[in-house]
Amino acid sequence: MESDKLSEDLMIDFEKSGGLVPAIAQDVRTGAVLMLAYMNREALKTTLREGRACYWSRSRRELWRKGATSGDVQVVREVRVDCDQDTILLLVDQTGKGACHTGEWTCFYSRITPQGEIEKIDDERTA
Repeated sequence: MESDKLSEDLMIDFEKSGGLVPAIAQDVRTGAVLMLAYMNREALKTTLREGRACYWSRSRRELWRKGATSGDVQVVREVRVDCDQDTILLLVDQTGKGACHTGEWTCFYSRITPQGEIEKIDDERTA
């Protein structure tokens, strides 16, 4: 199994899942989970270089600089990796309307009730 070396100490296992790893964006101030996307090697390198979240769009099959068209930029304050080195956690300052393409602050604005119904929950932002 191959891993891609980004630095002397950090090995990210992009090959485990066909070249992509999950990337979770979390609000650095509140701890709220904002969104889940995917990164390839180039997206992670771009994120590290630019200090703004860059993902891989699976539907468009291209790099996706978060906020490039919407203005809802994620300024990256810290990048973490999980114990298996196959998931990225971005601690971000979210700007604009929020992280979700629907206009919500977080993509996780719904919950499943014990009865199996989906309901919207209150905005997780704190002022």
